Amino acid sequence: MQKTITLSLVCIAVLTVSAAADPLPGQIQKFEQLPMINTLIEGTPYYGHDELSTAWKLPEETEYAGVFMADDFADPFDTPVLHITWWGSYMNNVPSEMVNQFMIVFENDVPVNAPGNEKGFSYPDPIGYQAQVVTRGMLAPGSGTFTETLIPGSNPDEPVYMYNAELACPFAQQPDTVYWLKIVALVDALPGNPEHLQWGWHNRDYTIQDPYASVPPNVVPGEYLDGTLPCGTEIWHFQDDAVTGTVTNIAILGPNPCDVHQDQNPDNYMECYYVDEVDGPDGIGTHSKDLAFVLYTPEPATISLMVIGAAAMLRRRKRS
Repeated sequence: MQKTITLSLVCIAVLTVSAAADPLPGQIQKFEQLPMINTLIEGTPYYGHDELSTAWKLPEETEYAGVFMADDFADPFDTPVLHITWWGSYMNNVPSEMVNQFMIVFENDVPVNAPGNEKGFSYPDPIGYQAQVVTRGMLAPGSGTFTETLIPGSNPDEPVYMYNAELACPFAQQPDTVYWLKIVALVDALPGNPEHLQWGWHNRDYTIQDPYASVPPNVVPGEYLDGTLPCGTEIWHFQDDAVTGTVTNIAILGPNPCDVHQDQNPDNYMECYYVDEVDGPDGIGTHSKDLAFVLYTPEPATISLMVIGAAAMLRRRKRS
C-alpha cells in the first residue's frame, strides 16, 4: 500500500509542473480533453457542437427521464476525482432560465470484447455506477455545487459555457482503468412544453493531445493518434466513442446528494461521431468523437494530509 501511495505522489508531482490554474487550492489536473471553441484548421475557425444531455421532470412527476451523453477516460494515477470541469451550451440558444442541477455519474466500462457485448463498441455499465447531483452555487471543498461561466469568443449562435463542480462524493478511481463519465442536466419541465430547456455537452478539441491519459500497454488503445485530416491536422482520440442513449427513473432518494438512482438500457445506446463542416473540414465526420472535460485530484501535499488523517482515524478505531 505504501509503495502505491508513494508512486502516486511522485507521478502527480510531475503533473504539477504543467497543470493549469487549479479550480480550488490544492487540486491539480489528472485527465483533460479541452473544448473546441475557436480552432483554426487551414485558416477556418471551427466551434464544435453540442450533443443533447438533458432529463426532464413534469411537476406531477417524481423522477427525471431524458437523453444522456457519456465519454470514457483513464489515467495512470490511483487518486480520487474531487473536481470536474466541463463545457456545454443551451441548444435552443440563450434560455429564459438556466440549468440549476446536473447529475454526474461515474460508470464502469463494458469493453468491446466483453462477453455478451454485441454492439461493436464499448459502453457504460448500466449497473456499476456512482451517481450524485450537483446544484448551482459557490464552490467549496466537497460542496456538491457547480458554477457556470460564459466563454468569450465561442460560437455566437450557440454560446459555450464552462462548468466547474466540486463533488460531494469523490470518485475513488483506480489507475489505468477505463471508466465512463456521464453528465446530464436535470430540468423541472413546464406543462405543455416539457423540453423547453435543452442543454448539450460540447465536444473535445481533437487537435490537442491529452498528456495525462492512459496509453498502451496499460490501456489499449488509450490516448492515440486516430489519423490526420487531408490538411495534415492530427486527430487525437481516447479509447472508444462517446455514447448517447436514454436514461429514465432518475430519482434523488434523499437529502444526501450522492443517493441517486438511474435506469438505462444498453439496447438503445449509440456511438457518436464528429460532424463535417462543424467540427472540422470534410472527413472529420468519419471519426469517433470525444467530449470536453477535465478531472482534478488532490495535489501531493493534500494527498499526504489525507493519508495521515486516514491513518489517525484507523488508530483511533483500533483503540476503541
